[in-house]
Order: sequence, then C-alpha cells, then structure tokens
Amino acid sequence: MGAVRPASTRDLLDGGRSVSLERCDGGWFEAERSDLEPGDRRHLFDLDGEVEPHRLALSAGGRPRPVRGGRPPVRLDGLEWRNRPLREHVIYELHVGTFTGAGTFDGVIEAIPHLVELGVTAIELMPVAQFPGRHNWGYDGVDLYAVQNSYGGPEGLARLVDSCHRSGLAVFLDVVYNHLGPEGNYLRQFGPYFTDRYRTPWGEAVNLDGPGSDQVRSFFAHNALMWTDQFHLDGLRLDAVHAMFDHSASPFLAELADAVHTMAEEQGRRVHLIAESSSNDPRLVRGRDAGGYGLDGAWNDDFHHALHVALADR
Repeated sequence: MGAVRPASTRDLLDGGRSVSLERCDGGWFEAERSDLEPGDRRHLFDLDGEVEPHRLALSAGGRPRPVRGGRPPVRLDGLEWRNRPLREHVIYELHVGTFTGAGTFDGVIEAIPHLVELGVTAIELMPVAQFPGRHNWGYDGVDLYAVQNSYGGPEGLARLVDSCHRSGLAVFLDVVYNHLGPEGNYLRQFGPYFTDRYRTPWGEAVNLDGPGSDQVRSFFAHNALMWTDQFHLDGLRLDAVHAMFDHSASPFLAELADAVHTMAEEQGRRVHLIAESSSNDPRLVRGRDAGGYGLDGAWNDDFHHALHVALADR
C-alpha cells in the first residue's frame, strides 16, 4: 500500500480497529498484519486525521461492496498452463456484463464450449477493475486492484481463468492506465497520481514523468503484475497508450514490458502485452535492443475505422 501523505495516515480495519502505518522511503506507508484471513474487510483509510471510510485501498484483493467499501484479501490457485505465441491466437473480445444473461464470470464459464466451438483460442475481457454500478463498459474504473464485485469478484475471475485454461483457451484482460473514472476516484488524495501538465479526453493525465512519478509508475506496473501473476492472465490489452504522456528518459511502457516479461520468463510462462494506440508508432513493438518498448503487439484502430466506413457507408 502506498501514499505520499503525512505520517498521520492510518489503515482503518472493520470493527473500529486501527493500525498505524509507518513511513517508508519514496513516500510509501506500510503495516504488516498476520491475523487477516480471506474475506476480512480491510484497508479503509484515515487521511490526515480525518476518518474517510469510503477511501480506496491501494493493494491487491477483491471488494465485498461497490467503490466506496473495503476490500478483502484473497488467495488464488491456478493450473499449469502454456500460452500460445501471439501470432497463433484468434482473440474474442467480450463484455462480462452483457455476454450472457447472468452478466457474471460464471456466466462466461457456461459459454466456454460455445467459444471453443467458434474456433477462438483466447478471450479478451473488457475492463473488470471495480467501477460504479452493476454493469458498465469498464473504462471508468476507479479501483484498479479490485475485481468488479457484481461480476463475481476475484474468486469468480479466478474460476473463469482456470476454466478457460482447462478448455484450452487463453485469457486476456483490457486494462486502463491512462485515466480513472470520475465517480469514486479518490486516488489523487493518496499522492501525485495525476498531473495538469497534460490533458486527456478524460481530464488530467496520469503522472508518469513529473515529481513523485517513480511511485506512480510502480503502482501501475505492479497492477499489471497482479493481473498476470496472481490471476494467471495470459496477456493485457493496454488501453489508449497515446494518452499516457511520458517524456522521461526511461519510458514507462518499456518498464512495464520488462517487468511483466521478466516475471513470465521466471515462471516459464508466455504473457503478451498489446497496446492500443492511434499513433501507429513502431517503437511500441520494436525490441528493447532496437530502442523500442518491447511490447508484443499493437491494436490497429485503422482497421476498425476502415471497416466501420465500409459496413456503415459513413
């Protein structure tokens, strides 16, 4: 958990208990607990001595309630699985909330035989980080370390991933690191996560190259590692990277690719990173030794636009 805040910041647990967080290097605060079990609600914060029980948590796990609640820790187990090379994949993008009548991860599990029959090799889930409401496109998520509770939470996502792997399907996830949604977004109160030096279509940009950005970059990089390590996802689709403004000497996308690929290599896995970008910049997929970012693929919006014109005649 982390925040660039005064030392009075505390971690509030259910039942009125509280634990003081110790200040660490880089503006982080931490506390260790040995008495928490899966299902315990935790990580509500008191910032600067003012109790704010709806604050977001900054560490991994699931949420028992929507975006103003606490979050339980969770333990996940997965299967041995070997992902295909990206060039061999046929990816089916789906929205968990509307793909089946159930609108849940378990509903998607029931449809796996249909997906296999179609001939796809991977499903790509639209964003499932906690967002306001029950059903949502997912692109205004506000709690990146939590899995949408109305879809089935972290346990539901783990069941879906394992079920897909048993049926020979890989699972990709769309993640949004260029902005957070407006409702329930308290992240800026924990540290310099946003900057007004750049503007995006959604407002302030994420701070990837300004003061305090080292820990901001770590926050997002570790989120990618959570999805791919803890939930055993086989790849991430990075939303609108052209809106991730970064003029640092060490590009964040390159650091993200290094972190995820290193983790995958150490585990004997293959994890793919695909960037959505309107810039058609070849650096996205060039190797690190050639001055590129080392991502595995780029989402080609040009094809989408051309297909839309061809089919809709406008």
